[in-house]
Amino acid sequence: MRNPRVERGAGRVSLTRIPYVVDQAIERLEDFQHLVLVGAKPPVAFFAYPNKPNVLTAKGAAIIQLVSVEQDIVSALESLAIELSAHRTSPHLTPHKQIAPVTGKTTLDGIGAVIASLLPENAIVIDESLTTGRSQTANANPHDWLSSIGGSIGFGLPLAIGASGAAPSRKVIALEGDGSAMYTLQALWTMAREQLDITIIIFANRGYRILQGELASLGSSKPGRRAIDMLTIDCPTLDWVALARGEGVEANRASNLDEFARELNRGLAMNGPYLIELII
Repeated sequence: MRNPRVERGAGRVSLTRIPYVVDQAIERLEDFQHLVLVGAKPPVAFFAYPNKPNVLTAKGAAIIQLVSVEQDIVSALESLAIELSAHRTSPHLTPHKQIAPVTGKTTLDGIGAVIASLLPENAIVIDESLTTGRSQTANANPHDWLSSIGGSIGFGLPLAIGASGAAPSRKVIALEGDGSAMYTLQALWTMAREQLDITIIIFANRGYRILQGELASLGSSKPGRRAIDMLTIDCPTLDWVALARGEGVEANRASNLDEFARELNRGLAMNGPYLIELII
């Protein structure tokens, strides 16, 4: 599933995403011989990769277009539920799980646990982290999860502005890679100018990891020095605390999970923008 907006968390139906990586997506869909599309298009790869299929469904799988995005999706689903007698079945709702505090060295699971344990109810999460911060939040307080369904890079910070402007009473949390954030750095100034209630987490891995992954998917297992230099942002190393403060956004740095939890608590307690540079 690649939806731009998903309701997640306790008390809501858990939906499984179709992975971005082609091999993982094929594995996820290989057991399904029938796909019913409701306001969606057939799942395909983002790009054409050598020796990899563009269509991600199993060979010979039947694809049934129940209703297009222009049609009445809700009525179509209601009719389908009645036809299958599913309207008499209670939905399987996600239980709330108390996430124990985590400390120590920064790990992907640890980052997800910190976010899940502190996520405010009805928060709006902007996801341009791809691999970081998503795990374990499925059982957190109910929240909305917004992500891209295309190949855009740098949409996260502007999307956070739009979400905060549309729902000013709700806390917005932006999960953002450092490479992606460099595409739309000026969004921080808008957040400061409008005093938007956004907590930004910059995952500072000092590189364009998504582009590094795409290069590997093209079969380039040993890129040259120049290609590597084009996909790294550590010479000079970015100082996101200085960049944020220069645009009027209060900021601080975290290098482990203890510091991350402290800074996330601080950001969530504020009524304006706050940026955390998390070194990973």
